[in-house]
Order: sequence, then C-alpha cells, then structure tokens
Amino acid sequence: MNIEDYFTQLAPDDIRISGTRIGIESILYEYIYRGKTPEEIAQQFHTVTLEQVYATILYYLHNKEAVSAYIADWLEFARRQREQQQQNPSPVRLRLQQIKAEQVAQATTGLTLSP
Repeated sequence: MNIEDYFTQLAPDDIRISGTRIGIESILYEYIYRGKTPEEIAQQFHTVTLEQVYATILYYLHNKEAVSAYIADWLEFARRQREQQQQNPSPVRLRLQQIKAEQVAQATTGLTLSP
C-alpha cells in the first residue's frame, strides 16, 4: 500500500483521510501545534485509526514543505473566517451577545426578572 492510498484529495486545498471526513490538517494541527501523540490523536478522532494517524504524520514528514504550506493556507483561511464572523455576526450570535449583556447588567444591579 502506498502512503497516498490513505488519503483522498477532493481539491488542492482539501485532503481527507480516506473513508472519513477528517482533513489531514486536523490531525497535523494536533500533532504539530498541540504536541499530541498519535495515540491521543486517534482517541480524539474516533473515525480515524492509529494507522491512519501514523500515515498522516509520515505523509507530512515526507512532504514537509508542501504540507507545511497547505497547513499555513488552512490557518490563514480560518483566521479570515473568524475575522469575517466577528465583523458580520449572525443574528443568533447577536441575540446571544444581547442576552449575555442583559445577564451581566442584572448581576451588577442585583435585579431579577420573573419568568
């Protein structure tokens, strides 16, 4: 079995572990940035086997430059998405922020509302 057989490339920026919906970036983020062991990662992602985790790490080690660029692009995309969500919050998020502000105001003034 080739190492590439462990993965499905849906797009240049979307490589998944075959048979799962888990992207390699999720596994590698835990390994590289959070310092988790392969065993901890396999426990965290229930649809991924320990063999698949090791294959993902091996794929990264054999293609470090390309995979590092892939992860950097993924992190930048995530940062832009968070920024966009903060600038344009959903109606649900706005309502939750309003409820939280009301709760804080009630706690500081000692007022209680009846249901």
